[in-house]
Amino acid sequence: MLRALALSMLVLVSIALPAVAGAELGDDLAACRERGVDSQARRDACERLITDNKATGKDLALAYAVTGDGLLHRNNIDKAIESYNKAIELDPDPGYLNARGFAYARKGRDDEAIADYSLALQKRPNLAVAYRNRGELYLRKRALQSALDDFNAALRIKGDMYTALNGRGRIEIMNKDYDAALADFNAAEKILPSLPQAAVFRCNAYTEMGRFEDALKDCNDVIAKAPNYHYGLCSRAEAYIGKGNLDAALKDLNTVLGLVPNHVRAHMDRGRIYEKRGDLLQARADYRSAAYALLPFDEIDVAMARKFAQERLAALTTATGRRIALVIGNGAYQHVHALENPPRDAKLIAASLKDIGFQSVTVANDLTRDKFFEVLRSFASEAEKSDWAVIYYAGHGFEIGGVNYLVPIDAKLAVDTDAEKEAVALEQVIATVGGASKLRLLMLDACRDNPFAATMQHTIALKLVDKGFSDIEPSAGFMVVYAAKHGQTALDGEGADSPFATAVAKDIKEPHVEVRKLFDIVRDDVWAATKHAQQPFTYGSPPGREDFYFVANVPQSAPAQTPPSPQNPPRRGGRS
Repeated sequence: MLRALALSMLVLVSIALPAVAGAELGDDLAACRERGVDSQARRDACERLITDNKATGKDLALAYAVTGDGLLHRNNIDKAIESYNKAIELDPDPGYLNARGFAYARKGRDDEAIADYSLALQKRPNLAVAYRNRGELYLRKRALQSALDDFNAALRIKGDMYTALNGRGRIEIMNKDYDAALADFNAAEKILPSLPQAAVFRCNAYTEMGRFEDALKDCNDVIAKAPNYHYGLCSRAEAYIGKGNLDAALKDLNTVLGLVPNHVRAHMDRGRIYEKRGDLLQARADYRSAAYALLPFDEIDVAMARKFAQERLAALTTATGRRIALVIGNGAYQHVHALENPPRDAKLIAASLKDIGFQSVTVANDLTRDKFFEVLRSFASEAEKSDWAVIYYAGHGFEIGGVNYLVPIDAKLAVDTDAEKEAVALEQVIATVGGASKLRLLMLDACRDNPFAATMQHTIALKLVDKGFSDIEPSAGFMVVYAAKHGQTALDGEGADSPFATAVAKDIKEPHVEVRKLFDIVRDDVWAATKHAQQPFTYGSPPGREDFYFVANVPQSAPAQTPPSPQNPPRRGGRS
């Protein structure tokens, strides 16, 4: 993650090796041994010793090690490892082992790096840089207790306090020990106030805590000094996302991707933004870029971003195809008592469907009969081009003469036979979703008392049901869910939304619950919420050879701003 910082702060062999005693020295050997000379001049001298075959034993080992430093500085990692190998063959000094371990880590060869750090510490138990470097690798591997132990060891030795404090603070964030994390970042910043890492990690901690203004202050201060610092830009973008300023977050992420086109964390976060906005095509593209970006290794934040992107990509790919919904809330009735809940219920359901990635959610409230049919015709045309077609209706509804009806807001129904002319038959609504190729679902939060019963003229030939809908038998491949079984009245509930709408909005966000099971859960939740006064009922079912999930793998929540805590978080350990 912070390669430039790690390389610049690494105590490499060129500044960490003990002086070698010897007889009279030539100029190159003296320069190669001298730590205080110009680093490039020292490397040149050491390389000449190797080329001219003028050194042996520990002097030659030193020459190879310093040469390895230069190669590593130029990012020629394979050649650097070769030089360190030759140095260690001649003299297995802990400084050389630490340097080779760092080169292995730069290649993603973590186990070999850890082995070198561990051997170096066996030989020199107070080598703080090896503890710190090994702690960084344990953190990368999510061996959090081992990482914490190593950072604490480095702090006890008083070696590279800045990086060790930052490392410990990051683990404390994952353990949700935010006060300890902030204290460590503050202490690190006092040691090296010119470096940005402590402030950015503190920005992440504040974001995780929901203190978005504090987070933005820290990240803004860093970016003012280093406008192209991509880690700071990503951290600020996540603070903006938490605050709800998606435009500002998108601007930061686009800047990062302009600098580093395969930046995993930026692609993941941008995918989150597009998914929140319902642009699933672009969301999948960004998640795919994050999931499959080729990197030599993943730091822990990159690994978590990649994992989240892989899960969301799988969810959006397997769960969807094209999914559309029509949400209707009829409440402003003109000739009978109005209903307060349906428009609110419609808003709740529509927001939930958008949150889980439906490409199109149409909200149509307070429909007259003519407008009702206009909306149904338009939706039927879209359903023919979709995999899922879902309709949710809240409002008055009842059964007359064996036919179930939904009631437009301008219906009068002076006579029961007027239902055919003034209401909308349920069969017509079911037919509207018929063009969808996979899931055809209708949810009816409409089993209320017949509001026209007291004034409606009854004919002898027709049976009138005062409450609820009658049973139906939808064709194969259709699913109709009633908020209450026939003869029952759906309740408005004690809250702002009906018990049925509340349960549906919550339960459809649960990951990997097949739709048949999902509405069993909705039934149980409504049954419990209404104290056994209302029991939803489902008729029909979707096609039997395929499972259907509103959310295939993970819920639609944002990822943690820092890697989430493990199942068994590590103990903090003592401070030095």
